[in-house]
Amino acid sequence: MSMTDSMPGRRKFLQTGALALQAGFPAVLSAQSAQPIKVGLVGCGGRGTGAAAQALKADDYAELTAVADVYQERIDSSLERLRRAAGPKVKVEKEKQFVGLHSYQDLIASGVDVVLLATPPGFRPQHLRACIEAGKHVFCEKPVAVDSPGVRNVLESAALAKQKNLSLVSGFCWRYSNQIRATMDQLRNGAIGAIVGYYATYYTSPVKPMPPADTRPAGISDVEWQISHWYNFSWLSGDGLVEQAVHSVDKIAWAFQDADPVSCVAVGGRQIPAHGGNIFDHFEVNYLFPNGARAFMGCRQIENCYNENADYIMGSKGQITIGRGPLPRITGEKTWSFEGARNDMYQAEHDALFASIRQGKPLNDGVWMAHSTLLAIMGRMAAYTGQQVTWEQALHSNELLTPLSLAWDGSLTVPGLPRPGVTQLL
Repeated sequence: MSMTDSMPGRRKFLQTGALALQAGFPAVLSAQSAQPIKVGLVGCGGRGTGAAAQALKADDYAELTAVADVYQERIDSSLERLRRAAGPKVKVEKEKQFVGLHSYQDLIASGVDVVLLATPPGFRPQHLRACIEAGKHVFCEKPVAVDSPGVRNVLESAALAKQKNLSLVSGFCWRYSNQIRATMDQLRNGAIGAIVGYYATYYTSPVKPMPPADTRPAGISDVEWQISHWYNFSWLSGDGLVEQAVHSVDKIAWAFQDADPVSCVAVGGRQIPAHGGNIFDHFEVNYLFPNGARAFMGCRQIENCYNENADYIMGSKGQITIGRGPLPRITGEKTWSFEGARNDMYQAEHDALFASIRQGKPLNDGVWMAHSTLLAIMGRMAAYTGQQVTWEQALHSNELLTPLSLAWDGSLTVPGLPRPGVTQLL
């Protein structure tokens, strides 16, 4: 698993309100209470540490009071970085530093108000459910699950959060980008007419390459070894399409107003030796939507190849291009480009979360964040099996990747690389 502001009060409050407006949300309308908001971080890697820094910056009186991870050294590194960034807002005593696979339970019980979930996504449904049942507001990193049962679990947790008036904000950061929000508004308002096709790319280098098997330390358990290299195991990461390229899949879902697709077909495989991991290093997915429009998602994680992270939305009257150039633009019957200062979308997520808590007006991203995750899982299922997969098949699949029980020192045999035409659709 893997900022302080010396001037509290009105000026910081106005800054927070301005950022909330940039993200597309109303500013806090009444003065902030001096009541602290206690934050807990589960997963102290780079993304979790960044999320904690952003959370502490989002609110005058936010303070980090508890952390959890499977490694004490990762906690130590994270806290060192956060103390440099946020100074006295980091108030994590030794007894609030929890270590182990079940450390999230101790953190939830430690008196925190908000929990930041930033572990490998295989753990996300279980951690989210525990937080919501305990009445905690949550920042939930993407993706929110690695399999369909996990997605269904998240949907149940999202419904429970709504019942409890809890905020649940997603780490699908592009939805909090003011330039992409403005672009999607143009799309909604008919700037390019009806969508005919959508082509998204996420071509990049490997995120966390799997080391050769002969580098595995003697005595390390299967569970620890796999968690240490979590990106390379589908039960932990969901594969590259689900863990990383899901950002592009989310923009596809957003453009289609989160409507359920009809079906998809996909190809994928592994070109570079996996060294014991079981994920593909490239995918190409073809999604069919109810109006006959299609979306194509291509992703690859191989070194020394052409890299691109872009979106091309083709409409009956023009085209939207995102990622090829500094700003989104429209060409065709209408010419448009985003103007103005771009916000920090990662910060905007937390500004919106903490503003919603202070306002008492909960945000709930639960349904669409689960939908986008399932859209990526659906593509992976099609690539792994070589079959056409319908939305209903994906939604109701019983394929469970995450083990039901784990022990840190336990044995865990994972399936080998999927084989299209042989691997079964469950």
